[in-house]
Amino acid sequence: MIAAVYAALSFLVMQVLQALSWGPVQLRLSEAFTVVAALTPAAVPGLTAGAALANLTNWAVLGPLALLDVVFGSLASGIGAVWMWRFRRNRPFALAGPVVANALVVPAYLPWLVRGLGLYRVPLLGIDLEGSWLGMYAFGVVAVGMGQALVVYGLGWPLLVALERLGLGESGRSV
Repeated sequence: MIAAVYAALSFLVMQVLQALSWGPVQLRLSEAFTVVAALTPAAVPGLTAGAALANLTNWAVLGPLALLDVVFGSLASGIGAVWMWRFRRNRPFALAGPVVANALVVPAYLPWLVRGLGLYRVPLLGIDLEGSWLGMYAFGVVAVGMGQALVVYGLGWPLLVALERLGLGESGRSV
């Protein structure tokens, strides 16, 4: 159930807000749903599978390169979900799981997915990171991390509080 909801939310958001959903700067609003991992360990495989399904939709655009996102993006989601469940009693620290995991993993392969699109160039400032994997990775860590933090803390945390008030989670009803 969690995989289906997460995959559907991710697909919907990526279709409606394509420009914000992928590339070095990402605001995937569906990432707010990752907070359910703080409520139940059942969310861990669900979020991981949901990420794989959602990332697989990029196949039409990226072809076989989409497998990088399917494998490693899903791995990052799984690591973030495990972290969140493990540290669920310390909310600010728990919510850092998906932020840190995605910020460190996704930028490692992102340059291959978006190469040649000029997304690592800012001519006005004289910045051109294209061709420098380390520069593109460092930029991606900051950019993906900031996007994740905005969504997970700004939308996810209030969602988590609302779900808990409804009695959902490990001590309440099932999620």
